Amino acid sequence: MTFGTTRLDGQVALVTGGAGILGRVFCRALVEAGAKVAVVDLLEDAARDAASEHGEAAAGFGCDVSDPASVKAAVAAVMARFGRIDVLVNNAATKTADVRAFFEPFETYKLDTWREVMGVNVDGMFLMAQAVGAEMLKAGSGRIVQTASIYGLVGPDDRIYEGSEYLGGPINTPAVYSASKAAVVGLTKWLATHWADKGIRVNCLVPGGVSSGQNGVFEQNYSSRTPMGRMAQAEEMAPPLLFLASEASSYVTGQVLAVDGGWTAW
Repeated sequence: MTFGTTRLDGQVALVTGGAGILGRVFCRALVEAGAKVAVVDLLEDAARDAASEHGEAAAGFGCDVSDPASVKAAVAAVMARFGRIDVLVNNAATKTADVRAFFEPFETYKLDTWREVMGVNVDGMFLMAQAVGAEMLKAGSGRIVQTASIYGLVGPDDRIYEGSEYLGGPINTPAVYSASKAAVVGLTKWLATHWADKGIRVNCLVPGGVSSGQNGVFEQNYSSRTPMGRMAQAEEMAPPLLFLASEASSYVTGQVLAVDGGWTAW
């Protein structure tokens, strides 16, 4: 037998949140593996800008993943442009339009903020998996990789947030973030068993903390809590993504791959 490869030549991948920190890395990795990539993001201009980095290998599409009509239209547009979707990277997430409200203490957290986060982080995953999954069912094959977080597996260590800042203000891990990412893990396992006999594999990529503008106090605190002694670089998420998105993982479904420097091992 021949061993599976992470090459994706001739295949099409759709990446939600494609203009974000991880999304851009995922898109670049998929293009370098030979795929055509549909870069999907809330703002069409941002999606097109991210896609422009890859010439004819990528195209940008605007989509509000929390809106069923927007999801349906975006998937239809991707199908019209590329004719198929072999890989879905279900990656979109939000910190809401008001980042300070997102980091509000649990005791005073607003229900509207909770619902806004859940609308993207959970409803968006469901709607996109449903719409793209329908196309994969027609084709008889597909791979879905959903992005969760270590905080969907374990509770936060509040000690790392003492003196920590992000975008000029104090931060924490809100309960809604943990709850939404735990839901992604549960949805992944449900979809994996539901579609296992239909040629569709569904797995979950669980990044640890990625260095992305936090202050030095946070980076030091986080690194000291991590067995490998540092935060992740966004590029380190790409090889595990390619493994799950390709035939290299042909007998892998319903799994949760933590790429976290050992965080969840402690």
